[in-house]
Amino acid sequence: MSNSFWLFGSRLTILADHTATEGKYDLIEGYFPPNTQTPLHRHTRYSEQLYVTEGEFTVWADENKVVLNAGESFLIPAGTVHVVGVVGEKPARGLMVTSPSSFARLIAAVGTQDANGVPDMALAERISNEIGDEILGPPGALPNVAA
Repeated sequence: MSNSFWLFGSRLTILADHTATEGKYDLIEGYFPPNTQTPLHRHTRYSEQLYVTEGEFTVWADENKVVLNAGESFLIPAGTVHVVGVVGEKPARGLMVTSPSSFARLIAAVGTQDANGVPDMALAERISNEIGDEILGPPGALPNVAA
């Protein structure tokens, strides 16, 4: 079984989950193709640390917009409404640490093996509810951020 899955246009590879970390965190490598972004969402039970390994990520978090380049990182505390995306024509890669562990569960349950696969949104909603995630809008929606 592969530990890489496509979810909302990005390839996410689970490097460590609850089984390897005693539930303390998940370590995920993300590949975002050009012009992709997550849905507008919030994690109510865990924080997310994004570390950029290649390219450029834009993070819209509550009222803030932050552009991150390789070697930079950003902490998204639990409860923060946010979107992570790649603006432009170059892909980006990064590492995500979510603590405590639960995001990897959503990726493994809802992600697809096909880059063009459509996730089961009823399952995504159920797992999101169980782990405390709230999807607040589709890809393209942004929180109320300052320019």
